[in-house]
Amino acid sequence: MISKKQKEQIVDGLVEKFQKASGFYFVDYMGMTVADAIDIRRKMKEKDIDYTVAKNTLLRIAIEKVGGINLQDDDFKGPTAVVFGYADSVAPSRIIKEQFDKKELPKLKAAWLEGEYFDGSKLKELAALPTREDVMASIVGSLHAPISGIVGSINAVMRDVAYLVEEVAKKQNES
Repeated sequence: MISKKQKEQIVDGLVEKFQKASGFYFVDYMGMTVADAIDIRRKMKEKDIDYTVAKNTLLRIAIEKVGGINLQDDDFKGPTAVVFGYADSVAPSRIIKEQFDKKELPKLKAAWLEGEYFDGSKLKELAALPTREDVMASIVGSLHAPISGIVGSINAVMRDVAYLVEEVAKKQNES
């Protein structure tokens, strides 16, 4: 049995993770083998994602301390692991979905992304969202498109002027 001081330390660590995270996922890991757990933790660590197992009562206390996070009572039934996404709130959903597609484990209980609640049935939709890198690439592409259009227009004008100069030179040489 863990002491009250240890529980407080766990709660403080969870509070820090909840505050730092741009999104987090509650998953039911019941039925996962040790090899599956090691595999999912390794994949998440590669993407700077935390996978933390904690008692539901400690999770509730941490969420109450953070405030502003509204979850359902059903989200705290059974064994719970919390997956914290920091730089990219969507990346964890892709790893969870990939694992779920292979073995139907872990099961998503709920997710909280950018201040919005999603129930466990939304895993496919969450995994289909664009990542932060995808969004940034599309913004850069949008900014780049007008610039390349301007460059193309300038090159076309210069090509036309060069053609005109060449034609005028030919006319003068003929006369």
